[in-house]
Amino acid sequence: MNIALIGYGKMGHAIEDIAIKRGHNIIVRITSANRHELDATHLKDADVAIEFTSPEAAKANVLACTRLKLPVVCGTTGWNEELEEVKIEIENEGGALLQASNFSIGVNIFFEINKQLAILMNGHPEYAMSVEETHHTAKKDAPSGTAITLAEQILAHIDHKKNWALNFMNNEHILPIVAHRVEHVPGTHKVTYSSAIDDIEIIHTAHSREGFALGAVLAAEFLAGKNGVFTMRDVLFQEHK
Repeated sequence: MNIALIGYGKMGHAIEDIAIKRGHNIIVRITSANRHELDATHLKDADVAIEFTSPEAAKANVLACTRLKLPVVCGTTGWNEELEEVKIEIENEGGALLQASNFSIGVNIFFEINKQLAILMNGHPEYAMSVEETHHTAKKDAPSGTAITLAEQILAHIDHKKNWALNFMNNEHILPIVAHRVEHVPGTHKVTYSSAIDDIEIIHTAHSREGFALGAVLAAEFLAGKNGVFTMRDVLFQEHK
């Protein structure tokens, strides 16, 4: 499979390493310096693009791929407010997008556990709940896309919680997300239900970027040749759809 990398920072390099190990070819690497090469001439032989850039650039990059009929895997977070508009255009154009807040296989299993725990905890308002995330200092968005996904999953199943807020505590209708930035931390996410009697916690700790990179390549393998909008749940849990 021929892959175009859009964004060639630390994640781009990690994705390249995994893709080559899995027998794929990286045929173009797009950065801010050669953004003009995101065109039909340079992408004509690509089977799929993998996009990890910035919230400011993601929408334009995804739409550029869509208009070239190139399936795109997008791991950029922090642009959720524009995502629905982009999905509509992809459907209308017959394009393909797989967007995820986190591509790690472990995190996506963690998402499934989080949903089930929220279902079980609904109806137990004596437990105060929170989402906490810690990432490296170079991460541009806070809270992380993964933390937002965890919070939205909880809100979907806990009746008395109406919204999430960053570092906003002591409101029975608000689910707090606490964000930390620490050097050299790939990513840790914790969901806590705390009462006077006991605490229940689920935690996912990433040890390196390799898990995210592998998931992105698996997503690209899944998406090549398809049309429509997909998530990592389609990649990992197709039998549960």
